Amino acid sequence: MAHANAALTPKHRLRLARLIVEDGWPPSRAAEFFNVTWRTADKWAKRYRAEGVAGMADRSSARHTQHTKTPEPVVRKIVHLRWKQRLGPIQIAAKLDMPASTVHAVLVRCHLNRLTHIDRVTGEPARRYERQRPGELIHVDVKKLGNIPDGGGWRYLGRQQGDRNRIATKDRTGIKNTRYQAKVGTCFVHTVIDDHSRIAYAECHDDETAATAVAVLHRAVAWFAERGVTVERVLSDNGSAYRSFLWRDTCEALGIQPKRTRPYRPQTNGKIERFHRTLADGWAYKKLYRSEDTRRAALAGWLHQYNHHRPHSAAGGLPPISRLNNLTGHHS
Repeated sequence: MAHANAALTPKHRLRLARLIVEDGWPPSRAAEFFNVTWRTADKWAKRYRAEGVAGMADRSSARHTQHTKTPEPVVRKIVHLRWKQRLGPIQIAAKLDMPASTVHAVLVRCHLNRLTHIDRVTGEPARRYERQRPGELIHVDVKKLGNIPDGGGWRYLGRQQGDRNRIATKDRTGIKNTRYQAKVGTCFVHTVIDDHSRIAYAECHDDETAATAVAVLHRAVAWFAERGVTVERVLSDNGSAYRSFLWRDTCEALGIQPKRTRPYRPQTNGKIERFHRTLADGWAYKKLYRSEDTRRAALAGWLHQYNHHRPHSAAGGLPPISRLNNLTGHHS
């Protein structure tokens, strides 16, 4: 298609060429008539003689020859230095005595231009996956958070005031550690997230025992069922609760296949690990809470915001609930 400022469209190229070839006009006269150079007029006349009407169409402006590609042995060296030593284009170029722009082009072509594309442990390209339908796989884990003392914690009030609040809480509850220091306890947030939709379910508890984990699983499965999702598999880490016979028997009773990640390999459960960071930033540490009860009460509202309104990059900028079947009343 001719560009906006083109002197000749395909239709006018054909008229110009016919004036020269069929009517015998000199190229200079035809060029003056159409307000173009005589070289342009002569070019279209030659194409008309050689190709006819088809020669008047636009052609690609891409070059006929391409630059020589980087040899494969050099590409392998670049990839090796990127994987094993995490070097950037400038450092790799210095080692191999070649332009940094060439190294960068090779890294882009191999999808290694960003270190986030590389597994931190193995140095291999990160293997990303997503299940095809909701419920095919859910991830479960526990996020541990220190309880908030009465009056607020140190993150917002500073160390001195935070310590005073911890002592005041200890005086009220009488709970202290073995060294008689103030102890406010731990909040165990049991989290469940669907691999395909990223829709999340979470509960706060005071422990992470197998009995608690099993109870959370029962309620999570029922919660997903209300939204038309049937859980088929569950992926967990190697925590004691998930290695227990109770967990195994419960999954069998629910018709769920339990799976566990490889030891010391949290990347396999990376979706829920990333959710924990979002949970901490958006709920746990987002604002000053004056008590632990206040923070726990705010969890349900934040989860609704996350599931129904917060745009998620994995869902194309839509909230996770958009990937479930639109059941009446569930998406509002």
